[in-house]
Amino acid sequence: MVGKNRLKVTLVHIVLLLGVAVSIFPFYWLTVMATSTTSEIYRFPPKLFFGTELFTNIRSVFDTINFFGSFMNTLFVASVSTVLVLFFCSLAGFSFAKFDFPGKKVLFVLLLVTMMIPSQLSIIPSFMIMQNLGWVGTFKALIIPGMANAFGIFWMRQFTQGAIHDELLSAGRIDGCGTFRLFWNVALPILRPALAFLGIFTFINAWNDYLWPLVILTDPAKYTLQVTLSQLNGIYNTDYAMVMAGTLMATLPLLIVFLLFSRQFISDIAAGAIKD
Repeated sequence: MVGKNRLKVTLVHIVLLLGVAVSIFPFYWLTVMATSTTSEIYRFPPKLFFGTELFTNIRSVFDTINFFGSFMNTLFVASVSTVLVLFFCSLAGFSFAKFDFPGKKVLFVLLLVTMMIPSQLSIIPSFMIMQNLGWVGTFKALIIPGMANAFGIFWMRQFTQGAIHDELLSAGRIDGCGTFRLFWNVALPILRPALAFLGIFTFINAWNDYLWPLVILTDPAKYTLQVTLSQLNGIYNTDYAMVMAGTLMATLPLLIVFLLFSRQFISDIAAGAIKD
């Protein structure tokens, strides 16, 4: 019996290790290509180990595009967007989960319906709205339309329903808490795992967004990183080693954000499990 259990545990660990290897390999391969030359990338059999051209490729990126300026633009847009989404989606999700108001079910159904509409279909109407507001070419057009979204509200509503008991809110009201104070002082500390996941999800989406910034931004000085990186692709010839070096530098902040927020997410989940 003990031998069978050990065999099962061993098989589970092997499967998990294979899954980790498959997940990590694309980033490893990106790093290999970023440290190589374009001719080495085309070599067959392919090169499987790191090269020595990383700093040369990085220097070529900085000489070709305004990497640092677009990096700061993207960092600003992604950070502000994430903060606004966390605030408004958690507030709306808390309201949907714990308060009754006229039209609540209808509004929630409409919210779910919007999740089924492809985002590409809204580009033209959204652009016309931004044009009428005079926001074309500004960061406001990237931040404000997405400061609350259907997925974020749905996610926070579902998490709030299971994590926050009505008795806790009743105790807060007895202590004199108003509606917003209940949300800010009572609900938000409990919602930290959900906020950590939503923060990761929102930041990565905002960082990787390419189509909407390409459509709405007109000044090259305000281009986000993904739009600027697309300029590395030449019309007739492309230095793929340089492209991979730029992609690698653009990916590193996402890994840092994921590691920071995922630790918070996992530690809060574990703490909740221990308390239960």
